[in-house]
Amino acid sequence: MFRTIVNAFKIKDVRKRLLYTLLTLVIIRLGSQLPVPGVNRSYFANWFAQQNGDAFSFFDAFTGGSFTSMSVFALGITPYIMASIIIQMLTLSIPKLEEMSREEDGHKKLNEATRYATVGLALFEAIGMAVGFGQRGLLDPQNRTFLNYATVALALTAGAAFVMWLGEQITEKGIGNGSSIILVFNIASRIPSDISGLYNQFVASASNVGKAILSGIIIIAVIVLTIVLTVLLNAGVRKIPVHYNGRSNASRIAAMGNTNNIPLRINTSGVMPVIFASSLMQFPVIIFSMFGLDPGTGAWSHIMKALQSSYWFNRETPIYTLGLLLYVVLVIFFAYFYTAITFNPVLISDNLKKRGGFIPGVRPGKPTTEYLNNILQYIIFIGAVGLFIVVTIPIVFNGLFGASVTFAGTSLIIIVSVVLDSMRQVETMMVERNYKGFLNS
Repeated sequence: MFRTIVNAFKIKDVRKRLLYTLLTLVIIRLGSQLPVPGVNRSYFANWFAQQNGDAFSFFDAFTGGSFTSMSVFALGITPYIMASIIIQMLTLSIPKLEEMSREEDGHKKLNEATRYATVGLALFEAIGMAVGFGQRGLLDPQNRTFLNYATVALALTAGAAFVMWLGEQITEKGIGNGSSIILVFNIASRIPSDISGLYNQFVASASNVGKAILSGIIIIAVIVLTIVLTVLLNAGVRKIPVHYNGRSNASRIAAMGNTNNIPLRINTSGVMPVIFASSLMQFPVIIFSMFGLDPGTGAWSHIMKALQSSYWFNRETPIYTLGLLLYVVLVIFFAYFYTAITFNPVLISDNLKKRGGFIPGVRPGKPTTEYLNNILQYIIFIGAVGLFIVVTIPIVFNGLFGASVTFAGTSLIIIVSVVLDSMRQVETMMVERNYKGFLNS
């Protein structure tokens, strides 16, 4: 990894993209320190410290602490993620939108619709925060005027729109995958304080040296195990052999990039199912609190707790672990859903047929499409189950031992997966630049 970064900085174009990405991330961190005008930041920090669930801790991790400090980037990249989920689900549900997504102009229109949806969701959340929290102390009594409410709502909405724009700039002019990189950068900014919290909770407070050492070993083992399993899951590939009729080696190299197989990643959808499922489960809890709605002690209270992973595997309230079942369903659903968007067996089958390629034992055309679909169904399920297992390991640890961290299973797997994907993208850029340089020379 370190060698890849060093070599990347030796290539001018790749170096520019890396520096552009770093500069954008610095801007995000600076914006995270810029307070929303007219708010009582101390109230919000005190209110946040009194929360028991992980919904707002999860949300705060996604914003890199901007939420608790009530900065203009308090909504972070989450409105864009939710808008992307909505637009992509509509794309799969409505045939006309699915047809648009395959065309260049239609794809641009869907991206534009995602931007508008992001602003709409951000405005909705901003109004909820301004009104709900404003009436409870975020705004001082003398400042609770329509103008001040509007100022807070517009500042938060503008911040979310700006973060979305920065993410698109990273995708276009940086190393790609802008929204995920921003998400990882925000989560990673909280890790030092979380490590310090774990040390104080389990190591420094241990009754003797033996328990302190054992606690440290367990913490390190859980983190290392999660990282290793994530790396293995992302590295897993099912290679489908491809043969060509009557083509020379040169033609084959030109057509398929010197490969004779179709590599299908075991984790075909990457980290997106985890992001989508986690965001969807925390969204009701956050909206509920933003508008000042108190679930009390009735059924709503139990539902809200079941949606939060901090209540799972708790020895005192094991019933809330049932929420894990919903999480499993969402992860598997979004694994199939996201793969259906990003991987098109019909297109691959058509391309193979045009280039004279075929899978041994499978006829070209529709049989090839059905063959790829059948393999894909098994691969997606295996990848989703593996993804769920990796995410669950830290959640079990947190529930049984009461560890309070923001880089739990979801956050840790997001960091590792996005870093690995980004490194692959940088390596691809380096190969392309070296290949072009070879041709020019």
